[in-house]
Amino acid sequence: MTAEVRNLIPTRAVSGLADLSPAYFGLVMATGIVSLAGFMMGYARLAYGLFYLNLAQYVVLSVLFGARALVYPRRFFGDMIGHLTGPGYFTAVAGTGILASQFILLREDASVGGALWLLAVVLWIGLTYTIFTAFTVKVEKPTLDKGISGGWLLAVVATQALSVSSALLASRIGQPYRLELNLMALSMWLWGGMLYIWMISLIFYRYTFFRFSPDDLAPPYWINMGAMAISTLAGSLLILNAPHAPYLMSLLPFLKGFTVFYWATGTWWIPMLILLGIWRYVYKRFPFEYDPLYWGVVFPLGMYAACTWQMDRAMEFGFLAALPRSFFYVSLAAWVITFVGMLRSLWRVLISPPA
Repeated sequence: MTAEVRNLIPTRAVSGLADLSPAYFGLVMATGIVSLAGFMMGYARLAYGLFYLNLAQYVVLSVLFGARALVYPRRFFGDMIGHLTGPGYFTAVAGTGILASQFILLREDASVGGALWLLAVVLWIGLTYTIFTAFTVKVEKPTLDKGISGGWLLAVVATQALSVSSALLASRIGQPYRLELNLMALSMWLWGGMLYIWMISLIFYRYTFFRFSPDDLAPPYWINMGAMAISTLAGSLLILNAPHAPYLMSLLPFLKGFTVFYWATGTWWIPMLILLGIWRYVYKRFPFEYDPLYWGVVFPLGMYAACTWQMDRAMEFGFLAALPRSFFYVSLAAWVITFVGMLRSLWRVLISPPA
């Protein structure tokens, strides 16, 4: 069966399928959040255009991941339990959650959004306990400097994506599920925050006490900020949902305090990541070529725009309006550049003749 399927696929496509990045659903995450941020800020046509594109991307990637699992099961599941590659699979959870949020916000479709939310829950449970159990019981493990990266924080992003989609669903349906969904959103928000504290401690320790080369500064390090940005977004939605859930109302000072805490932490990371990027690409002259992991840069930029806009609304600040709009333009530019790079890469892999 596997050999027959492989024979039906062109040689270059087979090679690309074998090497398909486990983190490629970052494309869905990035496109989805830029779409949602655009919708929040009044760019409806752009938001809907990116929504339909994202839906197509999600379907294509789902087919490709399914084909990779069928044709290259050892590679597919081997990557899942690898310390550097395994966390990339959490992009499938986050991407599904982001697409669910698009259906809920842009289409006001709680049915499809709810189905995607349920799929994200199933994926989250399966991947969380598969990946971290495998990491725990493996006999041979890498050292800290070789085994951890910013990509580990995709587990936090996936968890908070469930919090966001749960909160959005809760705000659009009545009982008997509104209170339960808000509790789900709150629980995932709290768990995601605890998971971030665990992981960022190890990542920061790796940053400062081990040798650091340009190769080590892969694009997923931007998830250091992105994980805090999506935590801010989830917290803002919980604040807005508080009037409809008594236990959220009783926790309102805590929710507001930790939402600002998450936002401030994410904001602190931005100059640091820019400086490290200058060190990598300007001082060390690291080559700038398309990599699927660059979607891990676009997503945090779009998420920071969305979360700042939503926090300004939830906290009733009223003076942050210019900041999310500026970051939206930056994230849109980053999305366009990365998307063009992806198309050029696909052209070289699938269409251009062999050298």
